[in-house]
Amino acid sequence: MKTLHTFILSLGVSLLATTTVPVLAQKTSLGIFEGNGDVGAVLKPGSAAYNSKTRQYDLSGSGYNVWFDHDEFHFMWKRMKGDFVLYTRAELVGKGVDPHRKVGWMVRSSLDGKSPHINAVEHGDGLTSLQFRRTAGANTEEVRSKLTHADVIQLERKGNTYTMRVAKFGEPFTTEQVADLNLGDEVYVGLFIGSHNKDVLERGVFRDVRISAPAPESLVPYRQYLGSNLEILDVTTGNRQVIFNSPKSLQAPNWTPDGKTLIYNSDGLMYTFNLAKGQPTVLNTGEVKNNNNDHVLSFDGKMIGLSSGVKELGGSIIYTMPTKGGNPKQITPKGPSYLHGWSPDKKQLVFTGQRNNEFDIYRVPSAGGEEVQLTTAKGLDDGPEYSPDGKYIYFNSARTGTMQIYRMKADGSEQEALTKGEFHDWFPHISPDGKWMVFLSFLKEEVKADEHPFYKHVYLRMLPVSGVGEPKVIAYIYGGQGTINTPSWSPDSKRLAFISNSEVSSISPVEK
Repeated sequence: MKTLHTFILSLGVSLLATTTVPVLAQKTSLGIFEGNGDVGAVLKPGSAAYNSKTRQYDLSGSGYNVWFDHDEFHFMWKRMKGDFVLYTRAELVGKGVDPHRKVGWMVRSSLDGKSPHINAVEHGDGLTSLQFRRTAGANTEEVRSKLTHADVIQLERKGNTYTMRVAKFGEPFTTEQVADLNLGDEVYVGLFIGSHNKDVLERGVFRDVRISAPAPESLVPYRQYLGSNLEILDVTTGNRQVIFNSPKSLQAPNWTPDGKTLIYNSDGLMYTFNLAKGQPTVLNTGEVKNNNNDHVLSFDGKMIGLSSGVKELGGSIIYTMPTKGGNPKQITPKGPSYLHGWSPDKKQLVFTGQRNNEFDIYRVPSAGGEEVQLTTAKGLDDGPEYSPDGKYIYFNSARTGTMQIYRMKADGSEQEALTKGEFHDWFPHISPDGKWMVFLSFLKEEVKADEHPFYKHVYLRMLPVSGVGEPKVIAYIYGGQGTINTPSWSPDSKRLAFISNSEVSSISPVEK
């Protein structure tokens, strides 16, 4: 794994650098980007700036168009090599003059107006498309999306294949792709705006800008890891904030009931993260130092349950201890046993256990004692969690061949599916006010039903606890295993903590 060598302060945010990444001169208005400027012979100069308070990028630009054999627009860029995933929520400001003014992501071989390029773009009239020029001075080609008026724009490079994923915020992505487009290994990557009118300046605003370098095909899961961003999400607006990052694998943040601290695992240890100071501290777990991402707080926050690997006992074993730290008490005699929930009265724990070559959901007294099996269906049952009133246990199951969210009464009766199987849905977490559940959704084309791997495209989706209605996407993430394995709601039910991932070379800056 690469090591992190230095922190560079810029715009009130922390940029991470490694020995393999050049330290670039920072301009206080450009955020994560290296430069900006007009491409082509524009009549009215554009501009670009980053607002560290709102965490938004504001671009203005003119130019006749990005089309035919040459381009005129304003570009905010950084140079990158290899594969990447670009994500933002973008919008044009005001009514505008021309319906074909445009904002989006751009990848170019050079800053010359005739350069080969590709862009994922949303127009003023709502047209959303993938536009590209294969060679210098060639005419621009276009693949139009079936979706119009997208405000979520993602552009991914994998070799010479470029994939555009676009959505209206709250909905799943619609995808278009262009293959065999060779722009060179090192390219200019960034945000752009064009007015489609040489005499007019138009404005665009971009928020939640993320540039990730995904896992290489050679990455060995559970042996090699990407860097991690610890993020906070406002579930109403969808706005995201990176509050901490690390070159190591951080996983599964819990939020303490007092709202002051997050608890996560990394390299087998448990950490508390002071939200006011922005600093992590190792949590004393005695001799239990092989902790995984299935840890959970009691509803009152005074106790924490751990899942820690013990090879001699068959794998993950459940322990409990005071949240302030101490010597954990062993609860399950054998593994694998993966803890996911406490009952509100603290008397019971629910966990996923492998017994007789089948993974099912079990209940066990929190003081230790006899296990009670709650599910018997063939296929993986996982992620059990009590509702705040203690009446239900929510969980995910692959019993139909698709991983879906289920609910059952606390005694295991009346098991019913709450999601429809459009995606593989994992780890339902119920908001403290008992109104909502959030869960992780993998794409069927990327994973099997019973897999929840690292480093994939995933959604965080939210649905009323009744299961009535259509789930709303509240975050579009590159992550997966470790993103939200455990309850991660803030005590006021307004925010979520989660983990996203990237190669260290492109890890996100901390946003103050």
